[in-house]
Amino acid sequence: MASEELARKLQRRLQLEESGAAGEGADKGEVVAEVTAEAERGSLTARAGAELSAKLCRRQDINEGAAQPRRAAVFNPYTEFREFSRRQIKDMEHMFRLYDSGRDGYIDLMELKLMMEKLGAPQTHLGLKNMIREVDEDFDGKLSFREFLLIFHKAAAGELEEDSGLLTLAKLSEIDVSLEGVKGAKNFFEAKVQALSSASKFEAEIKAEQDERKREEEERKHRRAAFRELKSAFTQ
Repeated sequence: MASEELARKLQRRLQLEESGAAGEGADKGEVVAEVTAEAERGSLTARAGAELSAKLCRRQDINEGAAQPRRAAVFNPYTEFREFSRRQIKDMEHMFRLYDSGRDGYIDLMELKLMMEKLGAPQTHLGLKNMIREVDEDFDGKLSFREFLLIFHKAAAGELEEDSGLLTLAKLSEIDVSLEGVKGAKNFFEAKVQALSSASKFEAEIKAEQDERKREEEERKHRRAAFRELKSAFTQ
């Protein structure tokens, strides 16, 4: 219907141009404006239709498992992985940065190869690829920090097979990822954490870190004061 109406308006414009009637100048201008507006609306409708079609296709791919939902570029490990304490997450981050030799925020196949060799459990090329595949949510063939944390999450929840290279990595990392009350934990590690809520532990750790920083600052002040007194004694 819209295309037929547009065709009629175009035909009317051609008739006006052929007639050259001066008295129809205003009408002619109105028709030109209408035709232009109609063309713009048609273009916008086409673009919107294409975008909607692309979104529907992607949603179908996600539902069928052919694509993964896009995740936010930035995530908060302390809120997403609440089963771990701040100290545990910081230990994992330290280990991740240690082996991220490219400093690009990822551990690729060769960096994972070096990690496993350093841990005393070298893997075959195929074994390394299988390790990445187990937690590679975005299918980019490397480990982001979030995917690295998933290794310890799955290990602590008993979701890794005994012969899994990721389970070996978790056991040899010397990072305590013991949990309490996690369904399916299967006694992966002996529970050592205190029976406190996650929120309470989180607040307690933050306060402990703040107290530690205050103590270190006080020690630095005392050392500077002692140095000034010693310097003053020698200069008198």
